[in-house]
Amino acid sequence: MVTDSAQTVEQGASQARLAQDFVRFAVDSGVLRFGEFKTKAGRMSPYFFNAGLFDDGAKLGRLAQFYAQALLASGVEFDMVFGPAYKGIPLAATVAVELARLGKNVPFAYNRKEAKDHGEGGTLVGAPLQGKVLIIDDVMSAGTAARESIALIRAAGATPHAIAISLDRQEKATENGQDVDHSAVQYVRRELGMQVCAIAKLADLLQYLSAGGGDTQMREHHERVLAYRQRYGVND
Repeated sequence: MVTDSAQTVEQGASQARLAQDFVRFAVDSGVLRFGEFKTKAGRMSPYFFNAGLFDDGAKLGRLAQFYAQALLASGVEFDMVFGPAYKGIPLAATVAVELARLGKNVPFAYNRKEAKDHGEGGTLVGAPLQGKVLIIDDVMSAGTAARESIALIRAAGATPHAIAISLDRQEKATENGQDVDHSAVQYVRRELGMQVCAIAKLADLLQYLSAGGGDTQMREHHERVLAYRQRYGVND
């Protein structure tokens, strides 16, 4: 008989493996890169994650698998998925397909940036927003896109319940140009009361880099990313 504690340990190990596999996939796909990159907050980051480079069918399909597996393992409850324009649209569609393949068939919807004044009109496309809605996006920097999606969902009479992202940068958000002590993910969890499911976190990236062993380049990347985390990181 498997005890609850043993099952929890196994689930944690499975999620850790999934996170490592995802980081490796992102690096191999050229989506996760190392160097010097300026963030929206004006910081010089030693790494850059550009989900827009999951740019062919195979990569997008594999990405959807990671999302679906992470969501099902997390236990997050939801009745439908919503993709905020623009990056969230293909994510919501492909993740809905993958969830259905794994036995959880749910409706999906997305929004337009500009309202359509002909045909069905409006800014929302797809299934009617209802029940507990899961927002699917790539990353969360300032939480602005999340707040916009939350407002749309509430205006439609549904409940914004959770958000799924690919990578949690685990770094301080900025407000009025100043660093604050919480990340955008923490803000959504604590202030908005929503669950957040991330396929991987910055801590997982650091673990991946530290496993590089004697690879000099991997060691240098690890040192730079670790220094960045020590300066801008938040405690979970």
